[in-house]
Amino acid sequence: MDWASPPLLPSLNIPDAPGLPGPVLGLPRAELPSYKPMVVPPSVLRAPPGVKGADDTDKAPQKETKTQVPPATAPTLPPIPQEAQIVEIPFTEVEVPLPSTIIMTTAVTTAFISVGATLVATSLFKYIVMIMKPVFKQAWNKLTKKKQVQEIS
Repeated sequence: MDWASPPLLPSLNIPDAPGLPGPVLGLPRAELPSYKPMVVPPSVLRAPPGVKGADDTDKAPQKETKTQVPPATAPTLPPIPQEAQIVEIPFTEVEVPLPSTIIMTTAVTTAFISVGATLVATSLFKYIVMIMKPVFKQAWNKLTKKKQVQEIS
Protein backbone atom coordinates (compact mmCIF):
# COMPACT_ATOMS: atom_id res chain seq x y z
CA MET A 1 0.00 0.00 0.00
CA ASP A 2 1.52 3.25 -1.09
CA TRP A 3 0.48 6.44 0.46
CA ALA A 4 0.74 9.55 -1.60
CA SER A 5 1.12 11.52 1.58
CA PRO A 6 1.23 10.29 5.18
CA PRO A 7 -2.08 10.40 7.04
CA LEU A 8 -2.72 13.53 9.09
CA LEU A 9 -3.57 12.66 12.67
CA PRO A 10 -5.29 15.18 14.88
CA SER A 11 -2.98 16.84 17.33
CA LEU A 12 -3.33 19.18 20.22
CA ASN A 13 -0.85 21.92 20.91
CA ILE A 14 -0.30 22.22 24.65
CA PRO A 15 1.22 25.50 25.82
CA ASP A 16 4.41 25.44 27.89
CA ALA A 17 4.08 25.50 31.63
CA PRO A 18 4.25 28.94 33.20
CA GLY A 19 7.56 29.80 34.85
CA LEU A 20 7.10 29.68 38.60
CA PRO A 21 9.73 30.79 41.09
CA GLY A 22 11.25 28.13 43.30
CA PRO A 23 9.75 27.72 46.78
CA VAL A 24 11.31 29.85 49.47
CA LEU A 25 11.64 28.03 52.74
CA GLY A 26 12.29 30.01 55.87
CA LEU A 27 14.90 28.87 58.33
CA PRO A 28 13.46 26.87 61.21
CA ARG A 29 13.41 28.65 64.53
CA ALA A 30 13.25 27.24 68.00
CA GLU A 31 13.10 28.71 71.45
CA LEU A 32 16.13 27.77 73.46
CA PRO A 33 15.42 26.39 76.90
CA SER A 34 16.17 28.77 79.71
CA TYR A 35 16.05 28.65 83.46
CA LYS A 36 15.82 31.12 86.26
CA PRO A 37 18.95 30.91 88.40
CA MET A 38 18.33 29.87 91.97
CA VAL A 39 19.80 32.12 94.61
CA VAL A 40 21.19 30.28 97.63
CA PRO A 41 22.57 32.19 100.58
CA PRO A 42 26.32 31.55 101.03
CA SER A 43 25.91 30.50 104.68
CA VAL A 44 24.18 27.29 103.57
CA LEU A 45 26.73 26.34 100.92
CA ARG A 46 29.37 23.72 101.71
CA ALA A 47 32.15 22.37 99.58
CA PRO A 48 31.82 18.76 98.42
CA PRO A 49 33.92 16.20 100.34
CA GLY A 50 37.56 16.22 99.28
CA VAL A 51 37.46 19.75 97.85
CA LYS A 52 39.24 22.49 99.76
CA GLY A 53 37.67 25.89 99.60
CA ALA A 54 39.35 29.30 99.98
CA ASP A 55 38.47 29.57 103.72
CA ASP A 56 39.62 26.01 104.57
CA THR A 57 43.33 26.90 104.44
CA ASP A 58 43.50 28.18 108.02
CA LYS A 59 41.23 25.50 109.51
CA ALA A 60 42.38 22.03 110.51
CA PRO A 61 41.37 19.30 108.11
CA GLN A 62 38.27 17.47 109.26
CA LYS A 63 37.94 13.73 109.31
CA GLU A 64 35.78 12.41 106.55
CA THR A 65 32.92 10.38 107.90
CA LYS A 66 30.93 8.05 105.80
CA THR A 67 27.24 8.61 105.99
CA GLN A 68 25.58 5.45 107.02
CA VAL A 69 22.58 4.36 105.03
CA PRO A 70 19.87 2.96 107.25
CA PRO A 71 19.26 -0.73 106.62
CA ALA A 72 16.38 -1.52 104.30
CA THR A 73 13.33 -2.33 106.30
CA ALA A 74 10.84 -4.93 105.22
CA PRO A 75 7.55 -3.53 103.99
CA THR A 76 4.86 -3.44 106.60
CA LEU A 77 2.09 -5.88 105.83
CA PRO A 78 -1.53 -5.20 106.69
CA PRO A 79 -2.87 -7.20 109.62
CA ILE A 80 -4.29 -10.60 108.71
CA PRO A 81 -7.97 -11.02 109.62
CA GLN A 82 -8.79 -13.60 112.26
CA GLU A 83 -11.00 -15.64 109.92
CA ALA A 84 -8.22 -16.02 107.31
CA GLN A 85 -6.45 -19.36 107.06
CA ILE A 86 -2.66 -19.42 106.67
CA VAL A 87 -1.28 -21.92 104.13
CA GLU A 88 2.43 -22.63 103.86
CA ILE A 89 3.68 -23.22 100.32
CA PRO A 90 5.65 -26.48 100.19
CA PHE A 91 9.45 -26.31 99.78
CA THR A 92 9.48 -22.60 100.59
CA GLU A 93 9.17 -20.50 103.68
CA VAL A 94 6.31 -18.47 102.26
CA GLU A 95 2.99 -18.33 104.03
CA VAL A 96 -0.08 -17.16 102.15
CA PRO A 97 -3.33 -16.11 103.82
CA LEU A 98 -6.51 -17.54 102.26
CA PRO A 99 -9.98 -16.05 102.68
CA SER A 100 -12.43 -17.77 104.95
CA THR A 101 -14.58 -20.65 103.75
CA ILE A 102 -17.70 -18.47 103.67
CA ILE A 103 -16.05 -15.90 101.34
CA MET A 104 -14.65 -18.60 99.05
CA THR A 105 -18.04 -20.35 98.85
CA THR A 106 -19.75 -17.09 97.90
CA ALA A 107 -17.15 -16.31 95.21
CA VAL A 108 -17.30 -19.79 93.67
CA THR A 109 -21.11 -19.84 93.67
CA THR A 110 -21.30 -16.44 92.00
CA ALA A 111 -18.78 -17.44 89.31
CA PHE A 112 -20.59 -20.74 88.65
CA ILE A 113 -23.97 -19.05 88.27
CA SER A 114 -22.67 -16.29 85.98
CA VAL A 115 -20.88 -18.73 83.66
CA GLY A 116 -23.90 -21.06 83.57
CA ALA A 117 -26.28 -18.19 82.80
CA THR A 118 -24.01 -16.99 79.98
CA LEU A 119 -23.85 -20.45 78.39
CA VAL A 120 -27.62 -20.98 78.65
CA ALA A 121 -28.37 -17.52 77.21
CA THR A 122 -25.97 -18.10 74.29
CA SER A 123 -27.48 -21.46 73.34
CA LEU A 124 -31.02 -20.09 73.75
CA PHE A 125 -30.24 -17.10 71.50
CA LYS A 126 -28.78 -19.39 68.80
CA TYR A 127 -31.89 -21.61 68.95
CA ILE A 128 -34.26 -18.62 68.63
CA VAL A 129 -32.27 -17.28 65.65
CA MET A 130 -32.42 -20.71 63.99
CA ILE A 131 -36.22 -20.86 64.40
CA MET A 132 -37.01 -17.23 63.54
CA LYS A 133 -34.75 -16.89 60.49
CA PRO A 134 -37.10 -18.76 58.09
CA VAL A 135 -40.11 -16.88 59.47
CA PHE A 136 -38.49 -13.49 58.86
CA LYS A 137 -37.27 -14.58 55.43
CA GLN A 138 -40.77 -15.68 54.38
CA ALA A 139 -42.34 -12.46 55.65
CA TRP A 140 -39.72 -10.38 53.84
CA ASN A 141 -40.33 -12.22 50.56
CA LYS A 142 -44.11 -11.67 50.83
CA LEU A 143 -43.63 -7.95 51.52
CA THR A 144 -41.23 -7.45 48.60
CA LYS A 145 -43.59 -9.36 46.20
CA LYS A 146 -46.53 -7.14 47.24
CA LYS A 147 -44.41 -4.02 46.74
CA GLN A 148 -43.30 -5.18 43.27
CA VAL A 149 -46.91 -5.89 42.26
CA GLN A 150 -48.00 -2.41 43.40
CA GLU A 151 -45.15 -0.73 41.50
CA ILE A 152 -46.03 -2.54 38.25
CA SER A 153 -49.70 -1.58 38.34
